[in-house]
Amino acid sequence: MANEKLKCKELDRLFNGVLMLKDLEECYMFFEDLCSMSEIKSFAQRFQVAELLHEKVTYNAISYITKASTATISRINRSLEYGNGGYVTIIDRLKAEEKRGE
Repeated sequence: MANEKLKCKELDRLFNGVLMLKDLEECYMFFEDLCSMSEIKSFAQRFQVAELLHEKVTYNAISYITKASTATISRINRSLEYGNGGYVTIIDRLKAEEKRGE
């Protein structure tokens, strides 16, 4: 369940807009307009860290692969273990989609 303190009509509007993106190209266009390059790269790094943690890769290996700090890795690990399940939902869906494509 999402954090109720975070919920607001502005975020609902933003997230509903994201759900309307039709393809990868639209995602790139939208997020390039919405975020700085460093923010986008940070999101990608965090997600890569989450995937590697989900695969039980060690912190040292993850840090080497992604160049993420151990503090970042630890924070993402806490989200995986005690968060709302958002990372795991997407990681599992992507893996299922990849299996269907094989």
